[in-house]
Amino acid sequence: MGAFEYQALSGGKTTRGLVQADTARAARQQLRERGLIPLEVQAVENERAGPGGLDLSWGGGRDRALLLRQLATLLKAGLTLEEVLSVLVEQTEASAQRRQLGSIRARVMEGQSLSSAMREHPRLFPTLYTAAIAAGERAGRLETVLERLADYAEQREAMNRGIGLALIYPLLLALIAIAVVWGLIGFVVPRVIGVFEQTAQELPLLTLSLLAISDFIAAWGLWLLAGLVLLLLLAAMALKKPGPRRRVDALLLHLPIIGRLVRARQTASFTRTLAILSASAVPLVEALRVAASVVQNSVVRADIERAAAQVREGVSLTRSLAHSPWLPPMARRLIAGGERSGELAPMLEHAAAIQERDLESATTVLLAVLQPTLILLVGLMVLYIVLAIMLPILSMSQLLA
Repeated sequence: MGAFEYQALSGGKTTRGLVQADTARAARQQLRERGLIPLEVQAVENERAGPGGLDLSWGGGRDRALLLRQLATLLKAGLTLEEVLSVLVEQTEASAQRRQLGSIRARVMEGQSLSSAMREHPRLFPTLYTAAIAAGERAGRLETVLERLADYAEQREAMNRGIGLALIYPLLLALIAIAVVWGLIGFVVPRVIGVFEQTAQELPLLTLSLLAISDFIAAWGLWLLAGLVLLLLLAAMALKKPGPRRRVDALLLHLPIIGRLVRARQTASFTRTLAILSASAVPLVEALRVAASVVQNSVVRADIERAAAQVREGVSLTRSLAHSPWLPPMARRLIAGGERSGELAPMLEHAAAIQERDLESATTVLLAVLQPTLILLVGLMVLYIVLAIMLPILSMSQLLA
């Protein structure tokens, strides 16, 4: 269903507005049913963008943060919500994005709340955002909540981008090393060693082993690659099932170095999400439910859902998380202190900041171990190939001498 902007006659006066419909014809029919005479009906996505338009790629953290920041800024400037949404629609160039914003504006103009209109676009506004915005609307603090959500989106984007950028170099190094070694063993080595075989010279054991590996790759390389791709696809399909996914997630939590990184990431996501929802006056049980949906590890998610069930029964948050092994002791103490003092949101933010620093530290440690290990492995493989080629050459030189 799209959004259509209309111009119609009502009681001899021209009115403008937005209507939701599947087609322009259906939009005109809706207007007639309201007692309006449609003069012009135009799909929102076909409108021209205003100067300085924004090309927002919907779904990204930076774009979501930018949109929320603009909403908060324009509302603080004294514009009504309908005016703010109209400005954003006019400033957005891409048709799909204009359609989404136009749909939200149409719902708001029909009398729905902003949070209700946003719930129709879960990819752009996940439950975390709509729950916080709904609480902000009830408390009359919408601008403040929007600013907090913009900060939250920027922090999550920065955290994800930092981890991604940190892992790019090791991944590229590993891929290049595999490609180079595969090319050497599969194409270069057979031609070089073939020269020695023609001389009927007895080849060293190291050279014979390399030749055997080369023959295997030449004969079965494509099948090996296809099998690897199939194995990865089967693993991805298996991880979509609750049982295998839970076992893998439990293993990741306890692996050396990687386990620390996973625990820090999940704890940071949990505490940061719970902090923003608590500060927005979202009820604790609902906040825990939303925070559980944000974390990626199924074991951690199940534990948070268990804690939410206990809190619903009257147990304190501190007691419900007392036996959560993934939650660091420092975070537990901060949560306990926040509950006692009535300052839960600031303590959760403090815990999130600590875990984000720990995540950065764990990423640094992982890279400090991973990069030298990859370089060492590549060096050993290259040394093996060079020795396997050079030993027959040295033997031939000695015979000629």
